[in-house]
Amino acid sequence: MLNGRVAVVTGSTSGIGLAIARALAGEGADIVLNGFGEADGIESIRDGIASEFGVRTAYDPADVSRPEEAAGLVRAAQERLGGCDILVNNAGIQHTAPVEAFPAERWDAIIALNLSQAFHTIRTAIPLMYGNGWGRIVNIASVHGRVASINKAAYVSAKHGLVGLTKVVALEAAGRGVTCNAICPGWVLTPLIQKQIDIRAAEKDLTEEAAIVDLLAEKQPSKQFATPGQVGGLAAFLCSPAADQITGQELGIDGGWSAQ
Repeated sequence: MLNGRVAVVTGSTSGIGLAIARALAGEGADIVLNGFGEADGIESIRDGIASEFGVRTAYDPADVSRPEEAAGLVRAAQERLGGCDILVNNAGIQHTAPVEAFPAERWDAIIALNLSQAFHTIRTAIPLMYGNGWGRIVNIASVHGRVASINKAAYVSAKHGLVGLTKVVALEAAGRGVTCNAICPGWVLTPLIQKQIDIRAAEKDLTEEAAIVDLLAEKQPSKQFATPGQVGGLAAFLCSPAADQITGQELGIDGGWSAQ
């Protein structure tokens, strides 16, 4: 389905981003990985995807919270693999605290990585997509791009902003062969969520299993985690011909969370 397409996925050395990269590679897309980690581990991931799916792969260590490096990631994809047909903005961080106690530097860091990086990659990639008459932009937002939770001022603001950016880009790109959509996962068991489980277990004196049950029961009616593979599957679908007329949408994978 995606043979000959080049996909750039930020934050793709683990978790949801890696699952998305693998899903796109499974459809034949060449992949540019990005993110942090041990060099040997990242090389093993890159080589593994190339071998398993028979696609070209590259890794770029850009710190996409920095505007020039975010733009440079897209330019590197063009130079090394010949383009950027698919852009998935997945990189993100989290911090929780009441507004009055929220460190200003954490606010700035979360906005930079969870929101501004998407602007900088999109503004660099979309002229290439327009030139080819085809492109797919998938922004990994969150259920917190649709609803709010306490102690997450920066994250909720960034994800709401990302959903808004998605809609603007979709309108501007309409009719030019380029779509832009947001995926809004609820609880997905990733290292980011594991930290929240650990905090909850410590604060409530719970076992890890009990903290997981407590977390899910509070928000996610299905009482089950979504999986990285499910997010990857939806991202791949949004790049398929069946999704040619799906644009400007915020698509939830949240076990009913945002339906409440």
